[in-house]
Order: sequence, then C-alpha cells, then structure tokens
Amino acid sequence: MKKELGITILLVVLCVIVAVLNPRFLGASNVTNMARLIGMYGIFSIGMGLVIITSGIDLSVGSVFALQGVILAIMLREWNLPWPMAVLAVIIGVILLGILHGWFIAYIRMQPFIVTLCGLLFYRGLARFVANDETKGFGSSGFELLRHLATGSIGPVPMPFVLLIIVGIVSYVVLHRSVFGRYLYAVGRNEDAARYSGINSRMIILSTYAVEMLLVAIAGILIAFYTNSISPANHGQSYELYAIAAAVLGGCSLRGGEGSIIGIIIGTALLQVLQNLVNLLGIPSSLNFAVMGAVIFLGVLVDQLSGQRKKKQQVLARAPAPTTPTPAAPTQAAR
Repeated sequence: MKKELGITILLVVLCVIVAVLNPRFLGASNVTNMARLIGMYGIFSIGMGLVIITSGIDLSVGSVFALQGVILAIMLREWNLPWPMAVLAVIIGVILLGILHGWFIAYIRMQPFIVTLCGLLFYRGLARFVANDETKGFGSSGFELLRHLATGSIGPVPMPFVLLIIVGIVSYVVLHRSVFGRYLYAVGRNEDAARYSGINSRMIILSTYAVEMLLVAIAGILIAFYTNSISPANHGQSYELYAIAAAVLGGCSLRGGEGSIIGIIIGTALLQVLQNLVNLLGIPSSLNFAVMGAVIFLGVLVDQLSGQRKKKQQVLARAPAPTTPTPAAPTQAAR
C-alpha cells in the first residue's frame, strides 16, 4: 500500500497545483471530460498492468484500436449488421488476438516485445488495407446505446468512468482475491519456480493476454464512438504508451510480480491530470510525448532503485550474524 499512498498524495498535490495555476481545472466541464478520459484509458491500462505483472508487455494496443474501429464501422455502416452482432464479433476477434499473442509468448517462448511489436506493425497495416486508407465513422445518428456508453452520463458521472469502476472492482477481486491472481504474481516473480511448484505458468500467461485484449476491446469500442471517426493511419496511435506509463506510475514493476489495480487506476488519473496541465497552461501539445516519456523514465528509475534497495536488504538479512569468538582453553604449559 505504500506505493498507492505515495502516488495518491502526488495526485492530490498535483491537482492542487493545477487548480491554483488555472481555476478552470475545477470547472464542471473540465472535470467531467477528464473523468471520461480516465474511464476509457483506465480500462485498457488495467489490462496492460496485468500483462506487466507477468513480466510481459504489449505494444500492439493502439494498432488493435485502429483495426477494431475500422472493422466495427464497416460492419455497422456498410454491412448493416445488427449492432449486438457486430460488437460481439469484434470483441471475440480481439480476444483471439490476445490468445494468439499469449500462445506465441508462453508456448513458442518468443519475447513479448517482439510478438507485440510485430502486432503493432501488422494490425496498423491491415487496418489501412481494409479501410483502403479512408477514414471510417458511425454517422451522426443511430447506435444510441453505444454512443451513450461512450459519451453519456449517469447524473454527473460519465459512463466510461462508471464502466471503469465496474471493471476495476472485478479486476481487483480477480487479481487480489483469487487463486488466478496469486498464480499470476507467482509467474511474474519467477516463472520457473512457479512451474516447478505445480502452476501451469504457460496457461496463466496465455489467459492474461486474453483478459487484457478483452479489456482492450471494451475500451476500443468506447474510444471509437467517442471520436466517432477512425483514421486507420492515426487512430489509437501510441495509446499503448499511455497504458504502460499509467501502469508503471501505479506501481507495476517491469520486472514483473508487482502491481495493483488501485495503483493502475490512480496512475491513469495522474497521467490525465498531467495531460490536462499541459493543455490548461498553454504548453505546446507537441510536448505531450515529452511529458509521457519523462513520466515513464522516472517511474522505471524509481522502480529500479527500489529493486536494488530490496536486493541489498535481502542480502543483508541472509548474511550470518557475526559471532563473538570464545577464548581458547589454557594449555598445559600455561598452567
């Protein structure tokens, strides 16, 4: 809980600073829009956090958003499929991509970085090919339920934020209160030791990538209807970096075996506040990536330093305590 408490204090301090520098930060419209973005980004950041806990990574998230959005728009606007069928089809399709990633990583033993980097390139190119490099959209009417999930509210609370709370509660129970969660931490800390203790580590890794892609699919539908326009070349670009930054800020270790759902959600909120700070203070938007890069670097640096400190403490704890030498018994000559 120390990491969660620290990042919560940092979030509160940052909110106070931004509010003092620009009172519009506390305006109803700004808070609502920020909560909406936290909801959408938080859902797929939780998925990324689960993968990072297994000591994995997923660089294909943004390209999956583009491919999923293009296919969903074609199904709804050009093929005129019923929206439940189209939504179910794209969710199943994205989950299958996660299973494919997990199979290559867990069973073929390919590096997660390579598998998902290839996915980043392949899915983006496929999205552009399927859309013929044309922008796809959902029009100005129709699909009201899906639009409400992305842009509507329950009272003052945006629907994406409500969905984030639901996903967060379910993910918390799965990660922190279930056997699957304990196995996931064990695999992340030491996959070989987990396997020797009887855990099916390969299936745990494959399942984690499938769960991640389920959350990516849900967030992708919300983002597609929020933007209402999918450019296959740009839609979702670099969103995987937002998810990685949010997870690292929330206490997920890139070495694996560490992280919490609450921390990931707070990390997502902190990242969005930083982005809002850039906009409200008139800082050029081109510096957004600079801010994100600095955040990831600092998060990894802190994680590395804390890891070295833990190792040093473990070494000292295992070292035998110094013993006081006992005086030798007097010899016959001395007597």
